Amino acid sequence: MAGKRKDRNGRVLKTGENQRKNGTYDYRYTDSYGKVRCIYAKTLEDLRKKEATIQRDLADGIDYAAGEISVADLVDRYMSLKRDIGHNTKRAYGTVINRIKESEFGQMKVRNVKLSDAKRFYIDLHDTGSKRNTISIYHSVLRPTFEMAVDDDMIRKNPFKFKVADIIPDDAVKRTALTKQQQENYLRFIQENGQDNYYDDIVILMGTGLRVSELYGLTKKDVDFKKRLIFIDHQLCRTAEKPYFVKSPKTSSGVRCIPMSDVVYMALKRVVANRQSPTVELLVDGYSGFLFLDKAGMPKVAMHLENYMRGMQKKMERIYGKSFPRVTPHVLRHTFCTNMQRAGIDVKSLQYLMGHSNVSVTLDVYTHVDFHAVQEAFGRAVSNL
Repeated sequence: MAGKRKDRNGRVLKTGENQRKNGTYDYRYTDSYGKVRCIYAKTLEDLRKKEATIQRDLADGIDYAAGEISVADLVDRYMSLKRDIGHNTKRAYGTVINRIKESEFGQMKVRNVKLSDAKRFYIDLHDTGSKRNTISIYHSVLRPTFEMAVDDDMIRKNPFKFKVADIIPDDAVKRTALTKQQQENYLRFIQENGQDNYYDDIVILMGTGLRVSELYGLTKKDVDFKKRLIFIDHQLCRTAEKPYFVKSPKTSSGVRCIPMSDVVYMALKRVVANRQSPTVELLVDGYSGFLFLDKAGMPKVAMHLENYMRGMQKKMERIYGKSFPRVTPHVLRHTFCTNMQRAGIDVKSLQYLMGHSNVSVTLDVYTHVDFHAVQEAFGRAVSNL
């Protein structure tokens, strides 16, 4: 009768265990699919810890071997199954996925990732300059990726099942609405110092709260001067891969009809009157006759206005220093919303004008109430008692 197998230290080896020529150990087992697998360890103690994990996982239906793939490979597997991703989202995901692949974390084995590893990855990102909004994009990729691993029986628990806000501080730049005086000063500066035809674009954004992509998506058919209405049901966008494309608003709430104030009405009239019709109207996904054109006769996109406003900001800072707040297209949207709120419009109407699907966004993000405004509102309320 053959004796029991032993290692060099005289310890009895169990079925499947083996000591290699270099002194390390391996363990062979059959997974749940009938395939022979092998794991390695430097010591017998470490090997048996891994064996215990494997046996427990096999008993519970966990695919230990599948968990051996890297985080980067798991992310690739998850993304290959995604189909409902918009252009901008796909672009943002692509950036963070590349960074995951380049990181040490991306090379970790999926089964080895613990809660502390997940949190440490985010904290390291923040410490090296990533903002919480950016880290939230990582989370929107990694959390469902690891949830898929749980569903596929690769791992027991999802290490990313926590809120980013619980570990990363809110470091987003707070957008502040322009005061009435700042609005007047800014428009006057643009009118007197701007060399390009963007004054009316800015007036319209400040007076409607439209997103830039919604403004530049406007065609002749979307404006009714008789009823003084602007119809919004699409946006004109651009990416590095796609110069022009039209997409629908994020939600059905983005489809809306915006009344024109006198100021907006006159600005739109000037845009139409000054528009130089190109020889051939560009057709983008079935839309043509775009109202806002650049010097080359091509439709403007958000990048045009953003670059223009950055240039004007630098001019203002050379003259006035940095005391004047930074103005962006989104600040104009904030300003419109806050102006409407301070003028007394009810919140549901304001939600409609802004195209928000949730009223909490209108209240919590886009309105800015300072003490002076509260004091005025209080005075009006008291006088009506």
